[in-house]
Amino acid sequence: MPQGGAHQSLSELNRSRVVEYLHRNGVSSRAEIAHALGLTPAAITKITAKLIDLGIISETGNLEGRLNRRALGLTLNHSQYRVIGVKFARSLVQIGVFDISGLQLSLIDLPPVVDSQIFATITDIRRIITELIRKDPNIVAVGMSVPGPYLRHEGRIAVVTSMPGWTDICYTDEFSNAFSVPTFIEHDARSGALAESLFDPRISSDCIAYYLVGEGVGLGVMDHERLINGDRGAATEIGHVSIDVNGRHCKCGNVGCLECYCSAVAVHQELVESGILNDAHPDIATMTHRDACKALFSASKQGDVRATGLLEKISRYVGYGCVNIINAYNPRQIVIGDIMAQAGDVLLDTVKKVLHERIVPEILESTEIMLSTLTSDPTITGAAAAAANQFLRHPSLFAKAT
Repeated sequence: MPQGGAHQSLSELNRSRVVEYLHRNGVSSRAEIAHALGLTPAAITKITAKLIDLGIISETGNLEGRLNRRALGLTLNHSQYRVIGVKFARSLVQIGVFDISGLQLSLIDLPPVVDSQIFATITDIRRIITELIRKDPNIVAVGMSVPGPYLRHEGRIAVVTSMPGWTDICYTDEFSNAFSVPTFIEHDARSGALAESLFDPRISSDCIAYYLVGEGVGLGVMDHERLINGDRGAATEIGHVSIDVNGRHCKCGNVGCLECYCSAVAVHQELVESGILNDAHPDIATMTHRDACKALFSASKQGDVRATGLLEKISRYVGYGCVNIINAYNPRQIVIGDIMAQAGDVLLDTVKKVLHERIVPEILESTEIMLSTLTSDPTITGAAAAAANQFLRHPSLFAKAT
Protein backbone atom coordinates (compact mmCIF):
# COMPACT_ATOMS: atom_id res chain seq x y z
CA MET A 1 0.00 0.00 0.00
CA PRO A 2 2.67 2.62 0.83
CA GLN A 3 4.46 1.87 -2.44
CA GLY A 4 1.23 2.07 -4.40
CA GLY A 5 0.40 5.40 -2.75
CA ALA A 6 3.83 6.77 -3.62
CA HIS A 7 3.48 5.58 -7.21
CA GLN A 8 0.07 7.19 -7.48
CA SER A 9 1.44 10.44 -6.08
CA LEU A 10 4.29 10.45 -8.61
CA SER A 11 1.82 9.77 -11.42
CA GLU A 12 -0.32 12.71 -10.37
CA LEU A 13 2.76 14.93 -10.07
CA ASN A 14 3.71 14.14 -13.67
CA ARG A 15 0.14 14.74 -14.86
CA SER A 16 0.27 18.09 -13.11
CA ARG A 17 3.58 18.96 -14.79
CA VAL A 18 2.09 18.22 -18.21
CA VAL A 19 -1.08 20.20 -17.47
CA GLU A 20 0.91 23.19 -16.18
CA TYR A 21 3.20 23.05 -19.22
CA LEU A 22 0.22 23.16 -21.59
CA HIS A 23 -1.35 25.96 -19.54
CA ARG A 24 1.77 28.11 -19.92
CA ASN A 25 2.84 27.16 -23.45
CA GLY A 26 -0.37 26.41 -25.33
CA VAL A 27 -0.65 23.74 -28.01
CA SER A 28 2.42 21.47 -27.89
CA SER A 29 3.52 18.11 -29.20
CA ARG A 30 4.33 15.12 -27.04
CA ALA A 31 7.97 15.41 -28.09
CA GLU A 32 8.13 19.07 -27.00
CA ILE A 33 6.61 18.23 -23.61
CA ALA A 34 8.93 15.27 -23.08
CA HIS A 35 11.99 17.37 -23.90
CA ALA A 36 10.89 20.29 -21.68
CA LEU A 37 10.03 18.10 -18.68
CA GLY A 38 12.88 15.64 -19.01
CA LEU A 39 10.57 12.64 -19.37
CA THR A 40 10.83 9.76 -21.80
CA PRO A 41 8.56 9.61 -24.85
CA ALA A 42 7.02 6.42 -23.47
CA ALA A 43 6.22 8.13 -20.16
CA ILE A 44 4.67 11.11 -21.92
CA THR A 45 2.56 8.84 -24.09
CA LYS A 46 1.20 7.11 -20.99
CA ILE A 47 0.60 10.34 -19.06
CA THR A 48 -1.13 12.14 -21.92
CA ALA A 49 -3.29 9.11 -22.71
CA LYS A 50 -4.59 9.20 -19.14
CA LEU A 51 -5.21 12.96 -19.30
CA ILE A 52 -7.09 12.57 -22.58
CA ASP A 53 -9.16 9.79 -21.04
CA LEU A 54 -9.99 12.06 -18.11
CA GLY A 55 -11.08 14.84 -20.48
CA ILE A 56 -8.45 17.28 -19.23
CA ILE A 57 -6.50 17.60 -22.48
CA SER A 58 -7.25 16.74 -26.09
CA GLU A 59 -5.49 16.27 -29.41
CA THR A 60 -5.78 19.12 -31.87
CA GLY A 61 -4.39 19.23 -35.40
CA ASN A 62 -0.89 18.63 -36.71
CA LEU A 63 2.25 20.52 -35.70
CA GLU A 64 5.55 20.83 -37.54
CA GLY A 65 7.87 18.56 -35.55
CA ARG A 66 11.59 17.92 -35.58
CA LEU A 67 13.14 16.83 -38.90
CA ASN A 68 9.97 18.19 -40.61
CA ARG A 69 7.89 15.36 -39.21
CA ARG A 70 4.25 16.02 -38.46
CA ALA A 71 3.12 15.58 -34.85
CA LEU A 72 -0.27 15.78 -33.20
CA GLY A 73 -0.69 18.80 -30.97
CA LEU A 74 -2.07 18.59 -27.45
CA THR A 75 -4.12 21.31 -25.77
CA LEU A 76 -5.54 21.88 -22.33
CA ASN A 77 -9.34 21.93 -22.33
CA HIS A 78 -9.54 25.39 -20.71
CA SER A 79 -13.12 26.14 -21.64
CA GLN A 80 -14.50 22.87 -20.26
CA TYR A 81 -13.41 23.65 -16.70
CA ARG A 82 -14.60 26.75 -14.91
CA VAL A 83 -14.10 28.23 -11.47
CA ILE A 84 -15.84 30.91 -9.43
CA GLY A 85 -13.81 33.73 -7.92
CA VAL A 86 -15.06 35.83 -5.01
CA LYS A 87 -13.38 39.08 -3.96
CA PHE A 88 -13.92 40.43 -0.45
CA ALA A 89 -12.64 44.01 -0.10
CA ARG A 90 -14.28 45.65 2.90
CA SER A 91 -17.28 47.38 1.31
CA LEU A 92 -16.83 45.67 -2.05
CA VAL A 93 -17.79 42.08 -2.87
CA GLN A 94 -17.63 40.68 -6.40
CA ILE A 95 -18.38 37.23 -7.78
CA GLY A 96 -16.99 36.16 -11.15
CA VAL A 97 -16.96 33.03 -13.28
CA PHE A 98 -13.70 32.21 -15.09
CA ASP A 99 -12.31 29.43 -17.19
CA ILE A 100 -9.04 27.96 -15.98
CA SER A 101 -7.03 30.12 -18.40
CA GLY A 102 -8.13 33.15 -16.35
CA LEU A 103 -10.71 34.39 -18.88
CA GLN A 104 -13.53 36.17 -17.07
CA LEU A 105 -16.90 34.97 -18.33
CA SER A 106 -19.22 36.93 -16.03
CA LEU A 107 -19.07 39.32 -13.09
CA ILE A 108 -21.57 40.22 -10.38
CA ASP A 109 -21.08 43.32 -8.22
CA LEU A 110 -22.94 43.02 -4.94
CA PRO A 111 -24.34 46.23 -3.39
CA PRO A 112 -21.78 48.11 -1.23
CA VAL A 113 -21.50 46.40 2.14
CA VAL A 114 -21.77 48.08 5.54
CA ASP A 115 -20.98 46.46 8.88
CA SER A 116 -24.62 45.85 9.76
CA GLN A 117 -25.22 43.94 6.49
CA ILE A 118 -22.25 41.55 6.55
CA PHE A 119 -24.17 38.43 7.55
CA ALA A 120 -26.89 39.20 5.01
CA THR A 121 -24.18 39.60 2.37
CA ILE A 122 -22.77 36.17 3.24
CA THR A 123 -26.22 34.66 2.78
CA ASP A 124 -26.45 36.36 -0.62
CA ILE A 125 -23.02 35.05 -1.63
CA ARG A 126 -23.95 31.48 -0.78
CA ARG A 127 -27.23 31.79 -2.68
CA ILE A 128 -25.62 33.29 -5.80
CA ILE A 129 -22.79 30.74 -5.92
CA THR A 130 -25.14 27.81 -5.38
CA GLU A 131 -27.26 29.02 -8.29
CA LEU A 132 -24.23 29.53 -10.56
CA ILE A 133 -23.04 25.98 -9.86
CA ARG A 134 -26.52 24.58 -10.45
CA LYS A 135 -26.72 26.27 -13.85
CA ASP A 136 -23.18 25.41 -14.99
CA PRO A 137 -21.94 21.82 -14.49
CA ASN A 138 -18.51 22.87 -15.80
CA ILE A 139 -17.79 24.79 -12.58
CA VAL A 140 -15.39 22.61 -10.57
CA ALA A 141 -14.22 24.84 -7.71
CA VAL A 142 -14.67 28.14 -5.88
CA GLY A 143 -11.81 30.46 -4.91
CA MET A 144 -12.06 33.35 -2.46
CA SER A 145 -9.76 36.32 -1.85
CA VAL A 146 -9.99 37.90 1.60
CA PRO A 147 -8.16 40.87 3.16
CA GLY A 148 -5.26 40.32 5.53
CA PRO A 149 -3.90 39.68 8.02
CA TYR A 150 -5.71 36.42 7.28
CA LEU A 151 -5.08 33.75 9.92
CA ARG A 152 -5.38 30.78 7.59
CA HIS A 153 -5.45 28.05 10.25
CA GLU A 154 -8.32 29.80 12.02
CA GLY A 155 -10.11 30.93 8.87
CA ARG A 156 -10.57 34.52 9.99
CA ILE A 157 -9.14 38.02 9.46
CA ALA A 158 -7.25 39.52 12.40
CA VAL A 159 -8.04 43.16 11.59
CA VAL A 160 -9.94 44.99 8.86
CA THR A 161 -9.52 48.75 8.95
CA SER A 162 -12.75 50.67 8.23
CA MET A 163 -14.91 47.50 8.29
CA PRO A 164 -14.31 45.72 11.65
CA GLY A 165 -17.37 43.52 11.28
CA TRP A 166 -15.51 41.23 8.88
CA THR A 167 -13.31 40.06 11.77
CA ASP A 168 -16.36 38.29 13.23
CA ILE A 169 -16.57 36.01 10.21
CA CYS A 170 -14.96 32.58 10.07
CA TYR A 171 -14.64 32.04 6.34
CA THR A 172 -13.94 28.33 6.63
CA ASP A 173 -17.09 27.81 8.72
CA GLU A 174 -19.19 29.87 6.34
CA PHE A 175 -17.93 28.52 3.01
CA SER A 176 -15.73 25.40 3.19
CA ASN A 177 -18.67 22.97 2.95
CA ALA A 178 -21.29 25.32 1.56
CA PHE A 179 -21.19 24.12 -2.05
CA SER A 180 -21.12 20.94 -4.09
CA VAL A 181 -17.60 21.78 -5.32
CA PRO A 182 -14.50 22.49 -3.17
CA THR A 183 -13.75 26.01 -1.90
CA PHE A 184 -10.24 27.47 -1.55
CA ILE A 185 -9.69 30.61 0.52
CA GLU A 186 -6.60 32.78 0.07
CA HIS A 187 -5.23 36.10 1.30
CA ASP A 188 -6.15 38.73 -1.31
CA ALA A 189 -2.65 39.93 -2.21
CA ARG A 190 -1.30 36.37 -2.34
CA SER A 191 -4.11 35.38 -4.65
CA GLY A 192 -3.16 38.39 -6.78
CA ALA A 193 0.40 37.07 -6.94
CA LEU A 194 -1.00 33.71 -8.07
CA ALA A 195 -3.06 35.45 -10.76
CA GLU A 196 -0.08 37.35 -12.11
CA SER A 197 2.06 34.21 -12.09
CA LEU A 198 -0.56 32.06 -13.81
CA PHE A 199 -2.18 34.51 -16.21
CA ASP A 200 0.19 37.42 -17.01
CA PRO A 201 2.52 36.57 -19.94
CA ARG A 202 4.92 39.36 -18.88
CA ILE A 203 5.89 37.46 -15.74
CA SER A 204 9.22 35.84 -16.50
CA SER A 205 10.66 35.44 -13.01
CA ASP A 206 10.09 32.89 -10.27
CA CYS A 207 10.48 35.66 -7.67
CA ILE A 208 7.61 38.14 -7.96
CA ALA A 209 5.63 40.45 -5.70
CA TYR A 210 2.03 41.56 -6.20
CA TYR A 211 1.46 44.89 -4.46
CA LEU A 212 -2.25 45.39 -3.84
CA VAL A 213 -3.23 49.04 -3.36
CA GLY A 214 -7.01 49.09 -3.08
CA GLU A 215 -9.39 49.58 -0.18
CA GLY A 216 -6.56 48.06 1.82
CA VAL A 217 -2.87 47.70 1.06
CA GLY A 218 -1.38 44.22 0.86
CA LEU A 219 1.45 42.19 -0.57
CA GLY A 220 1.81 38.73 -2.00
CA VAL A 221 5.31 37.37 -2.59
CA MET A 222 6.00 34.26 -4.65
CA ASP A 223 9.52 32.92 -4.27
CA HIS A 224 10.36 29.98 -6.56
CA GLU A 225 6.69 29.01 -6.97
CA ARG A 226 5.97 29.17 -3.23
CA LEU A 227 3.87 31.85 -1.58
CA ILE A 228 5.35 33.33 1.59
CA ASN A 229 2.74 32.82 4.32
CA GLY A 230 4.51 33.07 7.67
CA ASP A 231 3.66 31.10 10.79
CA ARG A 232 -0.04 31.97 11.02
CA GLY A 233 -0.56 33.36 7.55
CA ALA A 234 0.16 36.96 8.49
CA ALA A 235 3.43 37.47 6.62
CA THR A 236 4.04 40.21 4.01
CA GLU A 237 1.56 42.67 5.59
CA ILE A 238 3.09 45.69 3.89
CA GLY A 239 -0.01 47.78 4.61
CA HIS A 240 0.80 47.71 8.31
CA VAL A 241 4.50 48.57 7.99
CA SER A 242 5.03 51.97 9.61
CA ILE A 243 6.35 54.69 7.31
CA ASP A 244 5.98 57.40 9.97
CA VAL A 245 6.58 56.47 13.60
CA ASN A 246 4.83 59.69 14.67
CA GLY A 247 2.09 59.43 12.07
CA ARG A 248 -1.57 58.56 11.86
CA HIS A 249 -3.00 55.95 14.21
CA CYS A 250 -4.13 52.73 12.53
CA LYS A 251 -6.83 50.42 13.84
CA CYS A 252 -4.32 47.58 13.81
CA GLY A 253 -2.68 49.26 16.83
CA ASN A 254 0.37 50.56 14.96
CA VAL A 255 1.15 54.17 14.08
CA GLY A 256 1.93 55.55 10.62
CA CYS A 257 0.87 52.43 8.70
CA LEU A 258 1.31 52.66 4.93
CA GLU A 259 -2.37 51.81 4.51
CA CYS A 260 -3.30 55.05 6.28
CA TYR A 261 -1.70 57.10 3.47
CA CYS A 262 -2.32 55.46 0.10
CA SER A 263 -5.25 53.04 0.34
CA ALA A 264 -8.46 53.93 -1.51
CA VAL A 265 -10.08 54.53 1.89
CA ALA A 266 -7.34 57.02 2.85
CA VAL A 267 -7.53 58.72 -0.55
CA HIS A 268 -11.30 59.05 -0.27
CA GLN A 269 -10.96 60.58 3.19
CA GLU A 270 -8.40 63.08 1.93
CA LEU A 271 -10.64 64.05 -0.97
CA VAL A 272 -13.51 64.74 1.41
CA GLU A 273 -11.32 66.74 3.80
CA SER A 274 -9.55 68.75 1.08
CA GLY A 275 -12.67 69.51 -0.95
CA ILE A 276 -10.64 69.68 -4.16
CA LEU A 277 -13.28 67.83 -6.19
CA ASN A 278 -16.35 69.33 -4.53
CA ASP A 279 -17.29 71.52 -7.50
CA ALA A 280 -17.38 68.62 -9.96
CA HIS A 281 -18.51 66.03 -7.42
CA PRO A 282 -20.62 67.53 -4.62
CA ASP A 283 -21.56 63.97 -3.64
CA ILE A 284 -17.92 62.91 -3.11
CA ALA A 285 -18.53 61.99 0.55
CA THR A 286 -21.22 59.43 -0.34
CA MET A 287 -19.36 57.85 -3.26
CA THR A 288 -17.81 54.41 -2.95
CA HIS A 289 -14.07 54.46 -2.29
CA ARG A 290 -13.43 53.11 -5.78
CA ASP A 291 -15.57 55.76 -7.50
CA ALA A 292 -13.98 58.56 -5.48
CA CYS A 293 -10.53 57.42 -6.59
CA LYS A 294 -11.68 57.18 -10.21
CA ALA A 295 -12.94 60.75 -9.95
CA LEU A 296 -9.49 61.85 -8.76
CA PHE A 297 -7.75 60.03 -11.63
CA SER A 298 -10.14 61.54 -14.16
CA ALA A 299 -9.64 65.08 -12.81
CA SER A 300 -5.86 64.64 -12.97
CA LYS A 301 -6.00 63.44 -16.58
CA GLN A 302 -8.12 66.49 -17.46
CA GLY A 303 -5.39 68.79 -16.15
CA ASP A 304 -6.67 69.64 -12.68
CA VAL A 305 -3.47 70.83 -10.97
CA ARG A 306 -4.69 70.20 -7.42
CA ALA A 307 -5.89 66.70 -8.32
CA THR A 308 -2.54 65.89 -9.93
CA GLY A 309 -0.68 67.23 -6.92
CA LEU A 310 -2.68 65.03 -4.56
CA LEU A 311 -2.26 62.02 -6.83
CA GLU A 312 1.51 62.51 -6.97
CA LYS A 313 1.65 62.81 -3.17
CA ILE A 314 -0.28 59.56 -2.76
CA SER A 315 1.87 57.89 -5.41
CA ARG A 316 5.00 58.75 -3.44
CA TYR A 317 3.56 56.78 -0.52
CA VAL A 318 2.95 53.86 -2.88
CA GLY A 319 6.62 54.24 -3.81
CA TYR A 320 7.69 54.09 -0.16
CA GLY A 321 5.90 50.77 0.00
CA CYS A 322 7.91 49.55 -2.99
CA VAL A 323 11.12 50.60 -1.24
CA ASN A 324 10.21 48.36 1.70
CA ILE A 325 9.21 45.49 -0.61
CA ILE A 326 12.52 45.59 -2.45
CA ASN A 327 14.62 45.83 0.70
CA ALA A 328 12.68 43.08 2.49
CA TYR A 329 12.10 40.56 -0.33
CA ASN A 330 14.25 41.51 -3.35
CA PRO A 331 11.72 40.40 -5.99
CA ARG A 332 12.68 40.43 -9.65
CA GLN A 333 9.29 41.85 -10.66
CA ILE A 334 6.77 43.95 -8.71
CA VAL A 335 3.25 44.24 -10.09
CA ILE A 336 1.07 47.04 -8.67
CA GLY A 337 -2.62 46.30 -8.88
CA ASP A 338 -6.16 47.08 -7.67
CA ILE A 339 -7.84 50.50 -7.47
CA MET A 340 -4.79 52.77 -7.27
CA ALA A 341 -3.11 51.07 -10.24
CA GLN A 342 -5.83 52.64 -12.40
CA ALA A 343 -4.05 55.98 -11.91
CA GLY A 344 -1.71 54.78 -14.66
CA ASP A 345 1.51 56.55 -15.64
CA VAL A 346 1.27 59.28 -12.98
CA LEU A 347 1.45 56.60 -10.31
CA LEU A 348 4.08 54.46 -12.03
CA ASP A 349 6.38 57.37 -12.93
CA THR A 350 6.23 58.75 -9.39
CA VAL A 351 6.93 55.33 -7.87
CA LYS A 352 9.97 54.92 -10.11
CA LYS A 353 11.22 58.38 -9.12
CA VAL A 354 10.99 57.42 -5.43
CA LEU A 355 12.88 54.18 -6.07
CA HIS A 356 15.69 56.01 -7.89
CA GLU A 357 16.02 58.24 -4.84
CA ARG A 358 16.03 55.48 -2.23
CA ILE A 359 17.20 52.10 -3.60
CA VAL A 360 20.76 50.88 -4.18
CA PRO A 361 21.31 51.19 -7.97
CA GLU A 362 22.66 47.62 -8.37
CA ILE A 363 19.45 46.25 -6.86
CA LEU A 364 17.11 48.65 -8.61
CA GLU A 365 18.51 47.91 -12.06
CA SER A 366 17.51 44.26 -11.70
CA THR A 367 13.99 45.05 -10.40
CA GLU A 368 11.12 45.58 -12.81
CA ILE A 369 8.12 47.65 -11.66
CA MET A 370 4.88 47.41 -13.62
CA LEU A 371 1.15 47.95 -13.37
CA SER A 372 -1.15 44.97 -13.61
CA THR A 373 -2.59 44.52 -17.10
CA LEU A 374 -4.89 41.61 -16.35
CA THR A 375 -8.15 42.21 -18.16
CA SER A 376 -10.09 41.90 -14.91
CA ASP A 377 -9.31 42.93 -11.35
CA PRO A 378 -6.24 40.94 -10.18
CA THR A 379 -7.83 40.24 -6.80
CA ILE A 380 -10.98 38.60 -8.14
CA THR A 381 -8.88 36.98 -10.87
CA GLY A 382 -6.63 35.89 -8.01
CA ALA A 383 -9.58 34.29 -6.26
CA ALA A 384 -10.19 32.33 -9.46
CA ALA A 385 -6.44 31.59 -9.62
CA ALA A 386 -6.54 30.10 -6.12
CA ALA A 387 -9.03 27.56 -7.46
CA ALA A 388 -7.41 27.14 -10.90
CA ASN A 389 -4.04 26.55 -9.27
CA GLN A 390 -5.50 23.58 -7.39
CA PHE A 391 -6.81 22.22 -10.70
CA LEU A 392 -3.40 22.56 -12.31
CA ARG A 393 -1.64 20.88 -9.37
CA HIS A 394 -4.17 18.07 -8.85
CA PRO A 395 -5.93 17.65 -12.22
CA SER A 396 -7.25 14.15 -11.61
CA LEU A 397 -9.30 15.34 -8.62
CA PHE A 398 -11.32 17.66 -10.87
CA ALA A 399 -11.53 15.50 -13.97
CA LYS A 400 -14.74 14.72 -15.80
CA ALA A 401 -14.01 11.28 -17.23
CA THR A 402 -15.18 10.79 -20.78
